[in-house]
Amino acid sequence: MSSPAGADSNDGGDVQVAQTLGDRELTVILRRVTGVPGPLHVDVFTHAGTPAGTLHLAVTPTGVSTSASAASASGTVADTAVVILGVRPRTYSAQLNVTQVGPWELSLGDGERTATIPFIVPEQTTSPAETAAYLGFSGAGALILVTVLVAVRARRGWWTLVPGGGLVACLTVAVTGALLSSQLPLPPSQGGQVDATIDGVKDPYASVGQRTGDYSRPPATLLLSSSTERAGEVAELRLTLSDAATGLPLDDVVVHDGALMHLLAIGPSGQLWHLHPVRTGPGAFEVPLSLPEAGHYAVSAEFARRGGGVQQLRSATGIDAVSRSGAQSTAGDAPAQAGTGSRTVAGVEVRLTASSLVAGRATVLTARVGDTATLQPWLGMLGHLIVVGPLSPTAAVGAETQKAQLWAHSHSMGAVPDSAHEASGTQETPHRGPHSPPPTSSASSSQLHSMSGLTSVNGDGIADETVAAYGPDVAFVYTFPAAGHYRVWVQAERDNTILTVPYLLHVTGTEKTP
Repeated sequence: MSSPAGADSNDGGDVQVAQTLGDRELTVILRRVTGVPGPLHVDVFTHAGTPAGTLHLAVTPTGVSTSASAASASGTVADTAVVILGVRPRTYSAQLNVTQVGPWELSLGDGERTATIPFIVPEQTTSPAETAAYLGFSGAGALILVTVLVAVRARRGWWTLVPGGGLVACLTVAVTGALLSSQLPLPPSQGGQVDATIDGVKDPYASVGQRTGDYSRPPATLLLSSSTERAGEVAELRLTLSDAATGLPLDDVVVHDGALMHLLAIGPSGQLWHLHPVRTGPGAFEVPLSLPEAGHYAVSAEFARRGGGVQQLRSATGIDAVSRSGAQSTAGDAPAQAGTGSRTVAGVEVRLTASSLVAGRATVLTARVGDTATLQPWLGMLGHLIVVGPLSPTAAVGAETQKAQLWAHSHSMGAVPDSAHEASGTQETPHRGPHSPPPTSSASSSQLHSMSGLTSVNGDGIADETVAAYGPDVAFVYTFPAAGHYRVWVQAERDNTILTVPYLLHVTGTEKTP
């Protein structure tokens, strides 16, 4: 019988990873594997503006093993597939075969660059307590028949005590194992709590080394390949992550909020790029970035290390774009709107309201994107909020951002499904994920109800990006730490298009009570 398994970088269900592959913004979904050897279903979801083309997919087992056959297979491509992308945004599927449990890599190539996505196919094993329960009940069932047979055919009645005693022992073991199976801790999560190996995945209860939670990993170091480019061109950014203690390439990056890395770049006039660089090797990431105008571009990267938590590193240099002789550069986006209010982006009206803009006080920022519940989850969430400041409202945004005290990336609040509200008849209770602070009394039930429908926006499950049935309100809770002007960008997905809405907010000082 084949071994049941699941494909996930964190030993769970499906894997969803956003990838900026050239000029394509893709969401790659690796579906759960049901048996090894067996098929791995890969879905590639495209967004509006994604050009047609061909993607070449391949799966390769990685890792080390004491087994000669498993070790020989590492590094060898197991299967390939081709995905033909059309112009229309939708899901394109492919199927590849995986042959063993353990660490794997999925590669996607567009002819110019190849992205590699690490994932794990863990074997579904039973705990020792469950094994004892199964064996105990099986042995007890067999000994019942033996006891009855001995009791009928034996001349001496005490002979029945032998199989009868074994029956009692088997039942004792089975009941003890059944009780302990619900009390004993689960084995360490492969790829999450321990560094995954082929042998460790096959037997997670074996000694697989120290858990990542038992020690602290040092922060990473981010290096940008080039700091000077030409305006009006596309810069090929190459980012290198290394361990600050050893200097070795950082190869323990795990999927965090639907991507291996979130790269934020802010241009001279305030244009924001939220990209997802592709992994080309251990600690090596690449992404193209258009430079529409001359000036300074501030760059930061957000990622999560296995056992090291989420890290947000700002490039020490950023990018300086110089004008070409005789060439004219143009700003990319419209300037940020001063204060809250309405503005139109990509033909969609967005209205931003704030409960208060006072330093040190929790603020509920609510963006109404359109007038219908047609928003799509992006990176597992309905909305993203980028905050930079305090800074000068008139200075070049990129240069000001480079030295700004605060650079934050927050997520929208989630809520329980509408059907649950209607069935219970109670007031809506927002779901609080690791990025969502407790809601304040300023957030009305109508606001929470309008954005409900996601049972999990930060972890337990993957929100289907193809479903456009949420919103139109997207609410964020954020506390501005100091008075001053802040650049704020609200991001949400509608009609397969990522909308980025910039604002310039003025936060007043803390109110003094008499």
